[in-house]
Amino acid sequence: MTPIDLALLLGLATLWGGSYFFIRVAVPAFGPAALVALRVVIGGLLLWTVARATRRRVELRRHLPRLAILGLLNAALPYLLISAAELHLTASFAAILGATVPLFAAALGARYLGERLSVARIGGLLMGVVGVAVMVGWGPMTLDAATLLSVLAMLAASASYAGAGIYTKLTLRGVPTFTLALGQQLGAFVWLALPGTLLPPRATPSLAAIGALLALGALSTAVAYLLYFRLLERVGPTKTTTVTYLIPIVGMLGGAVVLHEPLTAGMLVGLGLILGSVVLVNEVRIGAFLPARAASRRAS
Repeated sequence: MTPIDLALLLGLATLWGGSYFFIRVAVPAFGPAALVALRVVIGGLLLWTVARATRRRVELRRHLPRLAILGLLNAALPYLLISAAELHLTASFAAILGATVPLFAAALGARYLGERLSVARIGGLLMGVVGVAVMVGWGPMTLDAATLLSVLAMLAASASYAGAGIYTKLTLRGVPTFTLALGQQLGAFVWLALPGTLLPPRATPSLAAIGALLALGALSTAVAYLLYFRLLERVGPTKTTTVTYLIPIVGMLGGAVVLHEPLTAGMLVGLGLILGSVVLVNEVRIGAFLPARAASRRAS
């Protein structure tokens, strides 16, 4: 990667990792339903504005039914589950659990795409389960029903994100990424409009909550997707997926530094196990991420 590519990658990790911080600040004031409905409206409007300004071709009409399902799996449902979970979990804890997406992707890929599960990948899946168990049993929060349900909500959100990837590969292959991003925000709004209207904020949100909402919609949704598209164009999907390893670290550090959330030994051990499991499941090879010249020199 060039310095510019690395900067884009770190920027994307910061924005997506920061979403856990923004949700934690905003969700007590807005409530999960209103927060995620407003998030997709802000993100969708900004993406549409950029599409018009740059004259990008966006084909929504022919893909609307499938984009509605994508909007449910890749936005409405996981956004709602994560927001509800962060009423009880710290942003740091939630960010680490969010790193389990590749584990669910591997399991679903084996089931629906016929992808091979090697011994290393199976070991990685088991390591991920152990990592989650360590975090839950050795974490900073009281192990009660609310905590367990919130952990399950986070894992369900990860499974939904992974399922969205499988669904996209099976039914939306070849659709431009900008159409997918804008279309999924539109599709998500279809699912969120009613609950967002029926469950408005219970009280007037503070300026901090409003700022977190705007940052969530504008930065962690619209701008993040623009960085994501740019990275895909410059370095391809394989190197872009390395953002997966940075997001939980950013979210954990953001919660600890800004919100003064505790970092326990269980969280750190759990993070290490989960990231290690992701490496095994994805069968990561360091040489794949080295520049071509460096990789050839290493091989010699």
